[in-house]
Amino acid sequence: MQDFIYYNASGLDFPVSEQIFVTTNIEDTKNKNFLISNTTEIPSELTAQEIDFYIKNSQDNLSNKIKNVSKLYEIAATKYDLALDIPFSAEISNNVLLITQNQEQYDKFISNIEAKDFELFSINEDIIKSISGNIGDLQVIVTDENEDITLNVSQIVWFDVKQTGKERSGVFDTNLLNVEDIIKELKENINSYSYKKFTTYDAAICQYNERRVEICSKCEEVCPTVAITKDDKTKTLTFSQIDCDGCGGCVSVCPSGALDYAPTNRDSIFEMSKFYKETHPLIVPSKMNMQNLMLNLKENVLPFAIEGEKFLSEVSFLTLLQMSGSQVVFYSDVLSKGTKESIRIVNDIYQRKYQKDAILVAMDKEELEDALNEVCFIEDSYFNFNQNDLKKREAFSQRLQKIVGTEDLGVVKTGEHIHYGRVLVNEANCTLCLACVGACNVDALFANESDFTLRVNPSLCTACGYCEVSCPEADCLTIVRDEIELQPTWFKENILAKDTLFACVECGKEFATTKSIEKIANMMGSIFALSSETKKRTLYCCEDCKPKIMIKQGLLDA
Repeated sequence: MQDFIYYNASGLDFPVSEQIFVTTNIEDTKNKNFLISNTTEIPSELTAQEIDFYIKNSQDNLSNKIKNVSKLYEIAATKYDLALDIPFSAEISNNVLLITQNQEQYDKFISNIEAKDFELFSINEDIIKSISGNIGDLQVIVTDENEDITLNVSQIVWFDVKQTGKERSGVFDTNLLNVEDIIKELKENINSYSYKKFTTYDAAICQYNERRVEICSKCEEVCPTVAITKDDKTKTLTFSQIDCDGCGGCVSVCPSGALDYAPTNRDSIFEMSKFYKETHPLIVPSKMNMQNLMLNLKENVLPFAIEGEKFLSEVSFLTLLQMSGSQVVFYSDVLSKGTKESIRIVNDIYQRKYQKDAILVAMDKEELEDALNEVCFIEDSYFNFNQNDLKKREAFSQRLQKIVGTEDLGVVKTGEHIHYGRVLVNEANCTLCLACVGACNVDALFANESDFTLRVNPSLCTACGYCEVSCPEADCLTIVRDEIELQPTWFKENILAKDTLFACVECGKEFATTKSIEKIANMMGSIFALSSETKKRTLYCCEDCKPKIMIKQGLLDA
């Protein structure tokens, strides 16, 4: 396979690397396989339209253009190699349900099809009771003369669609697409329907999964479809990749990093970011149609093409910022709740440190031109370390620690969709039972066995509150929520409580913390003393000695 192909009928007015096969004749590409192409006209594993966008708009000198074109091919290859967006396919029959309100809408659809195209059913939305399933396997329950009837169809065309239809794959909204385009897509789906895996999920660090109480379900809240559903009884999440539209909004609000974006995951962003040192990254989602965008890219601006527009988090931005040493321009007409809050948080941090915004958001062409004129390098902001396989909070912690250094830059507030915080413990009431450690699945709370301390790394805490719920002691553990303290102790192990080990009064073996033994003894001592002093003494014994002295007492009493 030839890795890289550049095709343009008009040619290319400067030389490029020998790794790139350049042609002006599309016939030269017949019967050949390519990894990365600059255009959809050439079949390839991945189309990188940012290459033509850069070539036609960049103001870089010739030498840098040659280097940067090669970079863009390598970046696209890196994205392809690290992508986890596994393709799937589904069988779609020609059963189509038409939901209309009047004869005019029905006639409009019928006039654009032939009888052989579909097995067509038509109903009025007033009789719909519920819709379930997904494209290829949709179940519509309708009420007809007080009887429920289930219609099994593959696709639905709904005039003036209601919210229940907007959430589900296989339901087409005539307000978004004209009837002709919908019919074309219906036919294409019957011939071949494919979809991709857009999210990966790690249940072990999910802050909803199998917890006794609901602490977090942000992903389900922000999902615009039925791709993520939750079971409140079992506290588990279900993911339907066929219903996912790939926006990535769930990823940017996931506090622990349990969710990641399969086409461009955290490791992929890190590896791609390595190519952006000493450039100004311009993030452009595919929906922004960069191939039709004409503007002047000043020197050193290099596009960073992504698929979805809502998955970028504070970690994504900070990685690209530090790896480039520059401000970042983000061109998107939509900002998800998580991404918007991430930008605000990172900008607040950069304002404290560098007195500049980190991310310049542009929502239209005019704003983009202004941002490209403004974007600049930020002195001493470059930082690189190997963050592959680190959890989301771990990577952010190390990057933020580099910014803070030895300074105290004050406090940055987080917010509704992204949470940071600090755990506080009333040491007088803490017995070091470590229930809070067991509750923390991001390793912010932990026990140090060498000195019998309970510790916290505040920079890893998601302020989920599960440790607070799990603590059995009254007035013991609390959380200061929605704050990031930009000072060195935020990144260090903080001792929350400390104790000594209690030695068994019989054999001398250390078996529990002193506070826990004293607590139990205070609660049960007077009750046990009613039976015998020996039973009371068992409160201070290890698990081996406790039955021994009870048996001995029983023999003496006999």
